Amino acid sequence: MDRRILDKIEKVVGKDGYSTDSAVLYIYGFDASIYHHTPDVVIQPRTTEQVSEIMKIANEEKIPVTPRGGGTGLCGSAVPLKGGIVLAMQKMNKIKNISVADLWVDVEVGVVYDDLNKELSKYGYFFPPSPGSAEACMIGGMVANNASGMRAVKYGATRDFVLGLTFVKADGEIVRAGTRTIKDSSGYQLARLMCGSEGQLGVITEVTLKLTTKPKKSASCICAFNDVASAGKCITDLIAKPLIPASCELMDSLAVFAVNKARGNPLPDCDSLIIVEVDGETDEVVERDLRTVAEVAEANGAVSVKPSHDKTEIARWTDARKSVMTSLSVLKPGHVSVSLADDMGVPVSKVPEAVEAFAQIAKKHNVTVATYGHASDGNLHTKMMLDPYSRDDWERGIAAVTEIFEKCIELGGTVSGEHGIGIAKALDFIKERGTNLKTYKEIKRAMDPNNILNPGKTFDYEGDPLSGLRYPCRECQ
Repeated sequence: MDRRILDKIEKVVGKDGYSTDSAVLYIYGFDASIYHHTPDVVIQPRTTEQVSEIMKIANEEKIPVTPRGGGTGLCGSAVPLKGGIVLAMQKMNKIKNISVADLWVDVEVGVVYDDLNKELSKYGYFFPPSPGSAEACMIGGMVANNASGMRAVKYGATRDFVLGLTFVKADGEIVRAGTRTIKDSSGYQLARLMCGSEGQLGVITEVTLKLTTKPKKSASCICAFNDVASAGKCITDLIAKPLIPASCELMDSLAVFAVNKARGNPLPDCDSLIIVEVDGETDEVVERDLRTVAEVAEANGAVSVKPSHDKTEIARWTDARKSVMTSLSVLKPGHVSVSLADDMGVPVSKVPEAVEAFAQIAKKHNVTVATYGHASDGNLHTKMMLDPYSRDDWERGIAAVTEIFEKCIELGGTVSGEHGIGIAKALDFIKERGTNLKTYKEIKRAMDPNNILNPGKTFDYEGDPLSGLRYPCRECQ
């Protein structure tokens, strides 16, 4: 990057607030996705005002800017596709104010999810979405991607807890959107517009989140089945009972086998299972719901049902479920587990049909796919095993992914339930949201006329699905 521009940046953040070191640039070219692109400079602002001054420089010089939180995203949202500036927000990590009486907390965007909940738990409250990367992901990234996780079925996604936020526009203007009140019925909902915007409309710097009480009691039940369709049917029957669990995780036979092989058999040996968590204010409520789970599971042909109040045992089940992606790598030497079709959402009643369809699509294209996820809200995950050196493997994988997403859309679903779009799902997102695209682009032009904020992603992506891979497939470059 031109020394003249670096001098401007240095005046804003100081010598220790930015880096052009080649190793640093390389590292910040990744997130947790399959993509990589090296930026020209990494800047670590400490205040909203510094972000504002950096955006003024970037807008004047027409330099691309990619905001970045913890780098845990799986779709390439934080990969600096056009180079330029990575705004790494981890130094903006203060929990600024907790107002229990008013049910809100003010945080900077670099606060880690688990750290926030550790502090909120002192007051008997929590921020529920529970992403899989809870120990590392940051609040700003969660808002920018509208992240959620295991507890979304009962408690909702990030967007449902955002009362207000501060963001910096492309031209450096600082905007405070939303309120610190539980109800807000006036004006355009700019704070909600920023949720899921993936850094394309502004740089979020502070967030006001709504608090909710932490349940006093909880327990879990693991239910094993002979086939994934029965497990899926059990989930839909639970919801229809009605019973809204705190979480309900599905794993197919491949996911179960891989985890047991990799981690010493923490799960029942079966073709499919669900792990259901129930919570409430009293033991009586939790016991009632556990009985309901057992009854519905047995009615759907469960081969075993095991309830548990043991926190150590439940943590082992949860850890096993979270380890699916890494565990899959034990199945095929020389292959890696990759996020291609990763977090699609379908109506809950369509979960059994979707899971069976995914298996048929994988068989058709001769690829290995494991299906699992937060099935009680219709949010499924698929991980695919590929030889990263083989273009043929990647092409068969892309073909399978395309059909998986087409099936989701056919079932009335969406290509992303919680991880965002970024690069990985951009082309399928464009197919899904065709009637929205003109409006998306009008909003983008109005807020970022020079197109410097995270350009070339989501609805503006025009690349090849195999371009920019961080894997060593020379045939794919």
